[in-house]
Amino acid sequence: MWTSARDAIHVHSFICNHINKRHARTARRRCNGKEKCNSSFILWGCTDVLCCVIFVIVILGYVVLGTVAWMHGDPRKVVYPTDSYGQFCGQRDTPNANKAILFYFNILQCANPTVLINLQCPTTQLCVSKCPDRFATYIDMQYNYRRNKTYWEYYKQFCKPGFNNPDKPVSQVLRDEDCPSMIVPSRPFLQRCFPDFITRNGMLTVANQTSFKDGHGKTRSVIDLRDAAKQERKVLSGGITSLLDAKEIGIKIFEDYASSWFWILIGLVISMLVSLIFILLLRFTAGVLFYMVIFGVIAAVGYGIWHCYWEYSSLKGKPDSDITISDIGFQTDFRVYLQLSQTWFIFMISLAVIEAFIILVLIFLRNRVRIAIALLKEGSKAIGCIMSTLFYPIITFLLLSLCIAYWAVTAVFLASSGDAVYKVMSTLPDCKYTNLTCDPETFSQSNVTKLCPGSQCTFAFYGGESLYHRYIFVLQLCNLLVFLWLVNFTIALGQCTLAGAFASYYWALRKPEDIPPCPLASSFGRALRYHTGSLAFGALILSIVQFIRIILEYLDHKLKGAHNAFTRFLLCCLKCCFWCLEHFIKFMNRNAYIMISIYGKNFCASARDAFFLLMRNVMRVAVLDKVTDFLLFLGKLLISGSVGVLAFFFFTRQIPVIQEEVPSLNYHWVPLLTVIFGSYMIAHGFFNVYAMCVDTLFLCFLLDLEKNNGSATRPYYMGSSLRAILNKKNHKRPKEKKKGRK
Repeated sequence: MWTSARDAIHVHSFICNHINKRHARTARRRCNGKEKCNSSFILWGCTDVLCCVIFVIVILGYVVLGTVAWMHGDPRKVVYPTDSYGQFCGQRDTPNANKAILFYFNILQCANPTVLINLQCPTTQLCVSKCPDRFATYIDMQYNYRRNKTYWEYYKQFCKPGFNNPDKPVSQVLRDEDCPSMIVPSRPFLQRCFPDFITRNGMLTVANQTSFKDGHGKTRSVIDLRDAAKQERKVLSGGITSLLDAKEIGIKIFEDYASSWFWILIGLVISMLVSLIFILLLRFTAGVLFYMVIFGVIAAVGYGIWHCYWEYSSLKGKPDSDITISDIGFQTDFRVYLQLSQTWFIFMISLAVIEAFIILVLIFLRNRVRIAIALLKEGSKAIGCIMSTLFYPIITFLLLSLCIAYWAVTAVFLASSGDAVYKVMSTLPDCKYTNLTCDPETFSQSNVTKLCPGSQCTFAFYGGESLYHRYIFVLQLCNLLVFLWLVNFTIALGQCTLAGAFASYYWALRKPEDIPPCPLASSFGRALRYHTGSLAFGALILSIVQFIRIILEYLDHKLKGAHNAFTRFLLCCLKCCFWCLEHFIKFMNRNAYIMISIYGKNFCASARDAFFLLMRNVMRVAVLDKVTDFLLFLGKLLISGSVGVLAFFFFTRQIPVIQEEVPSLNYHWVPLLTVIFGSYMIAHGFFNVYAMCVDTLFLCFLLDLEKNNGSATRPYYMGSSLRAILNKKNHKRPKEKKKGRK
């Protein structure tokens, strides 16, 4: 066993040195005495060993954290609602197995302001099998019970288990809270019974009633029920406002998804096929596709200008169309603005500016665009030679899914760790025992019930006083930080793997003859075997910045109601600075991983070399790299836009052939936005491989220009098209003359 981290580093270094010597001998055999050999195979060594050891130790600690959380946690506490006695609702093999819904004795008590402070409604909560479907009070039940026993049979299912005395005086029943004073028609929401609100003719009603009896001799309005339900739902949903309207919209959206999921799936499959066809066409005709995309965008914007002019001309002579936007003010119905000629005039001017900007950019950057097209063609050739790279994102997706699943499960088990904690809940504002811990078994014999009439000892949350329970929040932060580290490491591993595969393509003098066998698998093995520490180092730097950004977002969310302008300004500046820092680190990490895959140096040296290389070619970086990114972005827009237009015509029943197949929808934008967003993400996944390929070839291209001069001893490795654009040539080695005999 290793006695310290230093011993572990020494052992790891000894193994790496042994591997390096053997790998160097293999590299020399591959060169076979040639003066020039593929740099992807020469003298690879283990880099950033210390960070590698720390990373492995952190992973082992993360496994230990998950094990401890699994031992102490109980996800049932998150899945199932808990009644006032700390029992789960709907759990199997318990008395509440068939009672999966939580029922509030007096939902009106949830309107108490202490709900948002104590995060608990101060009323008895029981598990029931179904929510009430009628208005009733205990007084009315007791009166009707003498004539019909069925009234009690229905009402007692909302009383405490074991209570079966309908003749008990009403005052004692309400004092001991054996039964609720009233029940109202309700529906389950988040496995809790909430009043079934329905708006009719602009009036809020429950079961077609606008008022009800509260069981204490008073008549209340359903608005009181709405306020109480909103207060409790804020606790359950984290402060979401207007949940009553959100619930109705959510139900309609769910109905739209249920009726259109098949056609949404077809749209996503079409987008995948279009992306594949786009890639195949890009492999052979990158220049043609580029000009098709550019002219397609120009034509689309031109058509938009013409359409806006046509709408503007047709509306100009109509009455009330000359009203300005400022005159009508803000309107929730967007169609109102489309009836104004000024709206279409603004659209027309905006599209004309965009059209002019695109044309000017193409005119002044035409030479740079030629090089960008050549890089795209070279990237297409690289993808064609290494087709397996198109499937590597599946590996990244699986690894990311594993990280997310482990983080989510660990977070749930940590959140559900602890024992049931009971606290005093009172409706009296001056009760000094409110929110203090209590024991439900001895609470009835304590003085609290006398000093604070109506108070209860109810379940509050799960927790504890041990060292583990006191540091649950710290462990959650550690869980989040390690999760970010693993996610960024997975992304870094994918970038380094793809960069190594494409670098082996570029630095092959004769393509594809000199490309090594299985370049993707070899690059993946090299990245894990030699550069785990470097990838973990870069991922850790990015994870720390992202972690700080999450903390800042949390503080911003908590301080939204603060009236300190300086605090809000400082927080906004910090968020902006760290956002810029995160994107800069992502850019540098990406290029550092490419340099690692080329030269095999450590992270700091690779990041330094990449930075100075880019600074020496800052104009090429600013133009070529961004033009290439712009082309790929246009491809994503073309794919998502074409599929989105097809989906729009389909869901709006504008395709006569299949009008009968279109499902009836509440909101046409639900499946439409889903198809557009899904199509964009699918295209983004495919083009990410191309983007990494082009970035790798671009850095190799810059290195090639600096390191080589086209001579026989230092030939250019770039393709013939790039050499032709730059007027570069490779000079052949002169043949030696044979010496004749004297």
